[in-house]
This record gives sequence, structure tokens and C-alpha cells, in this order.
Amino acid sequence: MRNFETDVQLLKYRVLKEVAIRAYEGNLMDSYYEIPQIISPGPKATMRCCIYKERAIAQERVRLAMGGDRRDPSIIEVIQIACDECPVERYTVSESCRGCISQRCIKNCPKNAIKKNSKGKAEIDLDICIECGRCAKVCPYGAIVEHVRPCERSCKINAIHMNEEKKAEIIPEKCISCGACASACPFGAIVDKSFMVDAINIIKNAKDASGEQNYKVAAIVAPAIAAQFDDCSLAQVATGIRKLGFDYVVEAAMGADMVADKEAQELAEKGFLTSSCCPAFVSYIEKHVPAMKEHVSHNLSPMAEIGRFIKENSETPIKTIFIGPCTAKKEEKFKPTVDMWIDCVITFEEFQAMIDAKEIDLTTMDETSVNDASYFGRVFGRSGGLTEAVLQVAKEREMDFEVKAEVCSGIEECKIALLKAKAGKLDKNFIEGMACVGGCVSGAGSLVHELKSKVKVDQYGKKSDKEGVADAINQYNVDDM
Repeated sequence: MRNFETDVQLLKYRVLKEVAIRAYEGNLMDSYYEIPQIISPGPKATMRCCIYKERAIAQERVRLAMGGDRRDPSIIEVIQIACDECPVERYTVSESCRGCISQRCIKNCPKNAIKKNSKGKAEIDLDICIECGRCAKVCPYGAIVEHVRPCERSCKINAIHMNEEKKAEIIPEKCISCGACASACPFGAIVDKSFMVDAINIIKNAKDASGEQNYKVAAIVAPAIAAQFDDCSLAQVATGIRKLGFDYVVEAAMGADMVADKEAQELAEKGFLTSSCCPAFVSYIEKHVPAMKEHVSHNLSPMAEIGRFIKENSETPIKTIFIGPCTAKKEEKFKPTVDMWIDCVITFEEFQAMIDAKEIDLTTMDETSVNDASYFGRVFGRSGGLTEAVLQVAKEREMDFEVKAEVCSGIEECKIALLKAKAGKLDKNFIEGMACVGGCVSGAGSLVHELKSKVKVDQYGKKSDKEGVADAINQYNVDDM
């Protein structure tokens, strides 16, 4: 079994694997309640105050691993019972307080919430404090400490806050489903809904009881997969995917080549454009900078574009399952413009659980060649890749148009660029927006988040035998999948 970055990630994997095992066996609905006892066998608790709370939390994780409440469109959810270990006071006075006579903290508090206690030290009345932070800013000793919950700190768009019960709460109107809060929570109290069971059922139902083929199933694999596995080759991973029951393994990078070609032409036509590849970035524009919505590229994302191409050009009925690092892709799948082309989205974490549930050892697999996309399509998996691809298309098509791109790595850089563009102060004509710092390789659904992930994606790109974007697009044929 692979090593996991954190015990939270390991816990998530264990739940997903147990759900996958039962989904494959066809008895999930009859046995899912057994999983919490497997996760926390007892008699002593190992993660929480008692074994009963551990199992209650595990049961919630099982629920989300099975798809959660399908009536709720939210992809990221807070497990309320698991959210109870973080400090609830935003500002506290530490032992560093010297009880100085300047009393800057007291003088600057707009609500008179700070007084000296019997020992002459500053003390905050939490019932009065409005958490403005003025006291912390003026303390000469830095004795007043600000406690920011990891989930709140990770969310750069203020889409998560504490509710009246002091539990984390996601604001749907602001959330862009990037999953940053889920990755940051040290107690695993924030989880993305899984549609892994849907994927397993799609594969299982591809043939009827007599073995007759109802439809084919294609796995569309994100280029960020190049950074996920150290102990086996991507060609072995492709074989493992087929062993799961997929008929075809297709690079989403092929869709990236197609998108780059269309995006370059749209940019030249309109003169200014923001990318549409990252669903969290597009969602950010729609929810937080709506004035820029008209400038978002009208092209589909690489996932949806290759899904469209496959379905429109396949001679037999076919279903498509996207495998990638992105939780926001799960939300994108339900858009009317995407839903017809993509049948299911799972993350690399869920893919690993499916592989292990079927006891597939990737390191022993033969190699299946997958060589569809160009270098430029493959480097879409990291920040700056889309821009390189658009520049390449402009060069190949000999466009009389200068591409001046602003590459944004992370939602904070995206925010700055969009606000500048909105104010007419951005000296660029193309904004490449990636909500995750570093690009897709840092997605919340990734198995690994390493600095060298970018290098691995570049190395993967260089293995392409295509000379350029046009070469990749012109040679692609669905029948060759």
C-alpha cells in the first residue's frame, strides 16, 4: 500500500476502499453500516475522545463516500460532529503579556473589551470582543495572538466561517468547490462528496447478465496523473485502469490540445479573454467578479471537450468517466453544457481506492501505450501550461496577433488580475486562471502534493511523439483508443 501524506488522507482512503469493495461485490446497501467498526474496531479510541464518536464520524464519511445527499448540489461538506477541536476564540492573550503601562491594547479597543486582570495582565472579554484585531496590531510584545482556523485560512475567498455553534460552515453562494478547506482541515472534518460508486456501477452495467455489451466505457485521465505514482510507469497505470473494466484510456490532455487551438482563435477574434479550463476559476468569476463573466472563454474545458469528441465520434454507445485531481470538476460535470459529455467524475484518491479494492498491483502490470496528446496538451496539468499551448497554436497558425498572458497560480493571483482587468489596468489580453497554487497538480483530490510535481508533468509532456498541437489533433481517431 502506498504511503499517504497525512493520517487524514489515509482515513479517507480506508473509507473509500471499504465502500468500493462492497460496491464491486454488489452488497453495499446491505453492509455499509459495518464500515465504521472496521475503521474504528476499538475497544479504545485512537483519533477521538471515544470509540462511539469515532464511529459516528466514520459513518458520516461513509455517507459522503456513497454520494451524500443528491438533492444538495454542494460538493464540499462539513461533517459537523467532526468539527470541534479548533480554538473558537479568535484573539487570546498569551503569557508574553508584560502588563505594560502604555495599555495600547486597551486604548485601541473600540468596544472596551480589554481590561487588566488581578495580575495586571491584559484580559479579553470574549462576550464583548468583535474580533477586529486592533489590539493584536498595537501590542508591542506581540502578546495578543490571532487564532485562525486552518479551513478559514485556506479559503482565500471567505466562503467558510464559524456558525453560531462555533462549527465551520460553508457559504454556498461563495464556495467554488476548490477543496482547499478540505485539504487544510487537520481533523478531516471537511470532505468532498464522492461519485466513485456511480463510476463502479457504470463499469459493472456496461455488460448485461449474459455478457452482452450495453455500452463501452472510456477513462479520461488528467495529465496531473504524471505526478501521482513513483513506483510504476504511466503505461502500467493505464493497464491498471483497463483491469478495472474500462474499455479505453484517453488523455484529457488530448482535449487540452483541442481547447488550446480553439482558445487561441477566440482570443485573436475577441482581443481579450480569460481561460475556461479551471472550473473553480470560472466559478470564482461567476460568483465574485460577475462583471468579468462576459470575457470567459466560450470553450469547454479539456475534460468536456474530449468527452464531447469521444461521444460524437464513437460508432458504439459509450460512457465517459473523468479521473483527475480536482474536486471542482465534480461540480462542473453537472453543468448542462458538460453533463451530456461526461457521465462521472472521480479523483485520484478515489481511483486509488478502486484499484486497491480490486487488489490490482500496478507495479506488476504490463504496459499499455497511451500517446495521444502533444507536449503542450500535457503541461496543462501545471500553471503556465495553457499559456504555452496558446502561444504554440498562435505560432503554428501564424496568427497576426500578439498573445500577452497573465499567468495566475492560485485564487489570490486570479483575484488581483481580474480586478485589474475590470478596472482597465491590466496590460495583458489573456488571463490564465488556476485556482490551485501550481495548477492542477496541487488539486485537493491528488494523492501527492509536491514541489517536484511540476517537473514530473513536464517530463511526461516531453515523452510525447507529437510535433505540436495541430499534429496531435489531426492524428487523433476515436477508433484507435
